[in-house]
Amino acid sequence: MASATFLIGGDLSVQRLGFGAMHLPAEPASDRRASLAVARRAVELGVTLIDTAHLYGGGANEELLAEALYPYPDGLLITTKIGVARSASSGEWGLDGRPAVLRAQVEQALRRLRVERIELLQLHRIDPTTPLADQLGTLQDLQTEGKLGRIGLSEVTVTELDQAREIINVASVQNRYNLLDREHEPVLAACEAAGIAFLPWRPVAAGASGAQAEIAAVAAEIGATPTQVALAWLLGRSPVILPIPGTARIDHLEENLAAADLRLAPAQRERLDRLGEPV
Repeated sequence: MASATFLIGGDLSVQRLGFGAMHLPAEPASDRRASLAVARRAVELGVTLIDTAHLYGGGANEELLAEALYPYPDGLLITTKIGVARSASSGEWGLDGRPAVLRAQVEQALRRLRVERIELLQLHRIDPTTPLADQLGTLQDLQTEGKLGRIGLSEVTVTELDQAREIINVASVQNRYNLLDREHEPVLAACEAAGIAFLPWRPVAAGASGAQAEIAAVAAEIGATPTQVALAWLLGRSPVILPIPGTARIDHLEENLAAADLRLAPAQRERLDRLGEPV
């Protein structure tokens, strides 16, 4: 049976099925109250890994989580991402890995989350216009200063992961991956070989009708929902996978987290595995 927990960076224990906070609205007031309730319910149900980012509302999502959960219970990890900034002239969001920007966003995240140290900080994207050594070197400096515990990456290739590992100790990778979208299978394999946490974003996605019918069939066999089957498949796919499904509704949250207790039979898993094979 697969372990329900994982040690990020080899020493930071979390429940493998986490929560992505991106979909939690910070306004209007009625939506904000609902978002606070969802975040609190996630922790009540045993979630110990919550993912957010500077990009989500320009830090508003970080502030929302702090309002909902601070002072944080022991063992709760809130990981955030930086490296995407809004242009002062156009108002558009874009990659920005300049050292001054990265440092400023970390300082802002520390203030918004009301902490002195972010235990896991991920680079939202690698900025191709800034040398990788400068981007990761800045994060490494912040780690040396005690403001970051561990450093992760998001949306990287195997080559980029290898390059990054020559500069820093990579604790996590956050790439798009799910039952029907396995483009980053090589990255997952690299993470598994190195013991790096792999946080699939968009862990549940719609697919072709035939694929959905097969997922629904397995769901009916075990008395679950297709979403739960997709999450259970991820948890069984690799011990380094830490899914972070997101929602703004408590009923969906409870449905998602119940997937941790599902067990797929080997034959069912084989059927689902085939859905990701090339046609």
